[in-house]
Amino acid sequence: MKTIKTIHLALIASLLAGTASLAHADDQGSAYVSAGAEYSSGKYGLDRTTTIWDVPLSVGYRGSRWSVGVTLPYLHVSGPGNVIPGVGVVVNTNPQTRGHGRGGSGGGTTTVVTTPTTYASGSASGIGDAVAQATFHAIQDKDAGFALDLTGRIKFGTASADKGLGTGKNDYGAAVDLYKTLGPAWMVFGGVAYTQLGSSTYLRLNNVWSASAGASYAIDRSNSAGLELFYQQKAADTAYTRREATLYYNHKFSQAWALRSYVLGGFSDGSPDYGAGMSVRYSY
Repeated sequence: MKTIKTIHLALIASLLAGTASLAHADDQGSAYVSAGAEYSSGKYGLDRTTTIWDVPLSVGYRGSRWSVGVTLPYLHVSGPGNVIPGVGVVVNTNPQTRGHGRGGSGGGTTTVVTTPTTYASGSASGIGDAVAQATFHAIQDKDAGFALDLTGRIKFGTASADKGLGTGKNDYGAAVDLYKTLGPAWMVFGGVAYTQLGSSTYLRLNNVWSASAGASYAIDRSNSAGLELFYQQKAADTAYTRREATLYYNHKFSQAWALRSYVLGGFSDGSPDYGAGMSVRYSY
């Protein structure tokens, strides 16, 4: 397991180096670094609450035709061991997961559970799943106010499965996103994605379709706000669909610095009940 994680981290480091090289090769684009924090809380259909702190660090590059980025988060999760960040509530038969054995800090028992409602609670912290993605800006028609992006994404299983911070397996996904401006201030957007979720001995997951749609409004040259709706099929036979709404606000301090803040609400047991976060981005 340690060897696999070492390979994952080495690959992520090479992607970071490639991002830096690409930034120097294309003067029309810009590289960026961003850091943020998100807090979410929910019961996920259980009788106990799970809280998650997600502190991501991202680096990337956006060019005229291609964009690439890598994100590595740090997580702190407190709650039942069958609620997995990014997946939701599932049957988790790992006897060392959060709240059981040495994988968590919440005591509990070491009984292997087979139903989604009989899990001990615990807390755990550590590195989350690293995500690398590349986007091809296939259509950018400024006259028509229309754009189409094609994205490929890999989620590396760098988060500890024994701590209940992740599945321990890689995910592979692809997405198509559309954007259309409506006048000088409004823009509508939407997309669909398909993700192959990695299963393990302890977690049996399905491949899922997801979709998003929303609108944004440019208040002025420095400020904008918007609403995004998100839906995803359930990640396992015992899981729930995800349905969420995110209200966000963006502010540009300068050409280099920008702030994004948001609140979110969940409308199904596959999503947190509520959450909030913000991030700061520096472009150069």
